[in-house]
Amino acid sequence: MNGAWGVPGDVVTLVYACIAPHGSEIVPELAGSRGQAFMQTRKGMIDLAKRVLDARPDTIVIASPHSVRLRRNIAVIATDNTSGSVADEGGEISLSAKCDMRLAEKLVDEAEKAGLPVEGLRFAVPSGPLSDFKMDFGTLIPLWFFLKQNRLKSKVVIVAPTRGIPIATEFEFGKVVGKVVASGRRRVVFVASADQAHTHKKSGPYGYNRRAAEYDHAVLDAIRRNDLKSIMELPRDLIEAAKPDSLWQMVMLAGVIDGRQMKLDLVSYQVPTYYGMMCVGCSRG
Repeated sequence: MNGAWGVPGDVVTLVYACIAPHGSEIVPELAGSRGQAFMQTRKGMIDLAKRVLDARPDTIVIASPHSVRLRRNIAVIATDNTSGSVADEGGEISLSAKCDMRLAEKLVDEAEKAGLPVEGLRFAVPSGPLSDFKMDFGTLIPLWFFLKQNRLKSKVVIVAPTRGIPIATEFEFGKVVGKVVASGRRRVVFVASADQAHTHKKSGPYGYNRRAAEYDHAVLDAIRRNDLKSIMELPRDLIEAAKPDSLWQMVMLAGVIDGRQMKLDLVSYQVPTYYGMMCVGCSRG
């Protein structure tokens, strides 16, 4: 299936997974004069989008670091709809999608049964047009490629990690996601929306730290060794120095694919600005 897995009769319904960046400059409508610098990552996202299209997902579960931020609970958005917009360099894009409320509620139920700190979030009303949660840019940018550019009508479940719990708990939540989607019949894609270290350049908002490169290279090494779970062992001081927004979602992904014969595939990596960006596919080896 060209990068996806799952065949007729196969109960495994996780049909693809990936790590996708969310910097607005990878969208041509938002890049303005900076577009050429992000071309490598844009091509990587187009590649991932083709693989998502081939996977024919009913639902895309996306973990974003820029959605609601709860202090000590993982959030699962359980609304009827999600919509939002992103503006940059004089351009603006907008996107809306239907949410898979049944899957969202199932994830919350199973995570609670497992004793994990999770909270299901609704907005305004239980259902209908007003049940519309704001789509953050960490969600919208990847879905712009996967839904809008592919003209897919897949439903969405937004998951928001928290940094107030042990990183191993994010991994355990990922395992719950993997268990839930494996028990169903809908075709699911899991996306870890993630930009890497944010201290690559002095001109960036977090300044320069030489350990930014160390962090990114540690993640690249884990991907090349097909051992994403190993990033859970990265030192706390390295994470603080590099200031990534990627670790928590990638650890969730590691939990989702834990115990499966999966192969990580580095599609692209570059540092076009103060943060690193990598596109990584994940399919049955």
